[in-house]
Amino acid sequence: MENTFYMLLHRAFHAQRGYLRSFLGESGLGTGQPKLLVHLERQGPCSQRELAEYFEIDPAAVSRMLCALEKSGFVTRKAHPESRRKDLVELTEQGHTMAKIWRGNYQKMEEIMLKGFSDQERAQFADYLIRAYHNFREREEEPLCKI
Repeated sequence: MENTFYMLLHRAFHAQRGYLRSFLGESGLGTGQPKLLVHLERQGPCSQRELAEYFEIDPAAVSRMLCALEKSGFVTRKAHPESRRKDLVELTEQGHTMAKIWRGNYQKMEEIMLKGFSDQERAQFADYLIRAYHNFREREEEPLCKI
């Protein structure tokens, strides 16, 4: 197996996604939707913009996910108390139930992934990932290789 960080991260991400994919089909949710439900359960009502910023994804993609979640009965939208131009997205009872199921799936996935890691190693691994993320966020723009 190739041991470049790129391939190691890719393989770990692919294995994680493969593990969760089977639950995705059973739940009737689309890609990316479970993380929105779990975040809304933890944070409470949020605007579409807040969700897009938190997950660092395109607001249009969030809008599509929310439309599907609303159609399936997992979320509702209500007027934002401070602005008529904004909506707040919140979980329905069905959404809370599904978020709890997915939180459990994420916890199982993490336990499988981190099996045999000590508490100290888990904390170090989390710190390494956070530092790598911050390196990307704080980088100076460097051009990629030209074709």
